[in-house]
Amino acid sequence: MDKPLKNPPPYAISSVDHALRAAAMLQLEGGLTVSQVAERLGVARSTAHRLLAMLVYRDFAVQDEQRVYRAGPVLELAAHSQSQVSRLRAVALPHLHRLVGLLEETANLTIRTGDTARFIASVECAQALRVGSREGMVFPAHRTTAGLLLLAELAEDELREVYAVERYHDRPGERPDLTALATDLERARRGGFMVNQDRSERGLVAVGIPVRGTDGVALAGVSVSMPGVRYDPGRLQSLVATLNAAARGIEADLAAG
Repeated sequence: MDKPLKNPPPYAISSVDHALRAAAMLQLEGGLTVSQVAERLGVARSTAHRLLAMLVYRDFAVQDEQRVYRAGPVLELAAHSQSQVSRLRAVALPHLHRLVGLLEETANLTIRTGDTARFIASVECAQALRVGSREGMVFPAHRTTAGLLLLAELAEDELREVYAVERYHDRPGERPDLTALATDLERARRGGFMVNQDRSERGLVAVGIPVRGTDGVALAGVSVSMPGVRYDPGRLQSLVATLNAAARGIEADLAAG
């Protein structure tokens, strides 16, 4: 049986959420100032300072001589991986903002690590009923639009390795049905895009396109997410075309350095 869908807790604690989001930003991006964290979280500078001070105290962050905060020992990633993710996010953000302006829905950039998908950038739309920011969140790859697109890049033996039974000996219920998954992945390969309805969260629809490096290998997935009540299948072709343009723009900017 699959893991239950990931829904927000009924009594979310905003200070905890802010601290976790700040920690995720430091881990993914390599270095941020108090002002940058405050702007991204939408909080006062003094609040951001207190959050970062607590992260430093618990070794989730460190502060350098230029007063820039970076991932601490608890969160530290390999420098090469960190710089790749940071650059990909920086290049993609203007394109995500453009997508939101064109489609008036929340736009995301997601990478895959093993059997999980991680949202490394998210730009919310301004509509009252909207999908909130997913930045820093991690989901099972087979439950997300981008995760499915990136899994579709794998050869059959690579996919079996990702979902090897022995990896799930202590959580067998989280291992997907590989026969059903193979059908979904073949659909993604044929179409070059993915429509995800209710997989990660109930009432949510997402449409995504892969973003490729200069070698043709998919690096990430760019997607738009919307409430299911606003999804019109008749708009799918237009959504895919707009996402394709965004993905090609990201690829061109990455290639240009």
